[in-house]
Amino acid sequence: MPDRETAARPVPSRKPCLTAVLRMAGLRPTRQRVALAELLFAGPHRHVSAEQLHGEASSADVNVSLATIYNTLHQFHEAGLLREVAIDASRSYFDTDTSDHHHFYVEDEQRMIDIPAESVEFKALPKAPDGMEVSHVDVVIRVRRAQA
Repeated sequence: MPDRETAARPVPSRKPCLTAVLRMAGLRPTRQRVALAELLFAGPHRHVSAEQLHGEASSADVNVSLATIYNTLHQFHEAGLLREVAIDASRSYFDTDTSDHHHFYVEDEQRMIDIPAESVEFKALPKAPDGMEVSHVDVVIRVRRAQA
């Protein structure tokens, strides 16, 4: 059984670590960026839309506009902290797992499921246009519940 001193110790804040991560990524660790980073990176890897993150921020009493959420997500993506996965012209998800992998998009539930990169094989990729190179390949396979 833990003694009172051990049980009373507060859980250390992740803010100093996230502040350092933001600085190393070339971003100024503003109060809003650090708060959003805490929400994004607090648990296991996940996929989040700007609207979902805005709802989480509101629930956590983080006062931030949806426009700021969009800007911050795009800044995190440009800094290499997130992957952006475009579903269509009006919907993107941001993935906290920046490793090479692909996704199922569950249309009925508007959520994404990771597919390991080695589960998708290509016989060949087209040659990149002159003066360009392939930076990465994103595969999104759309799925829905089977009709009975």
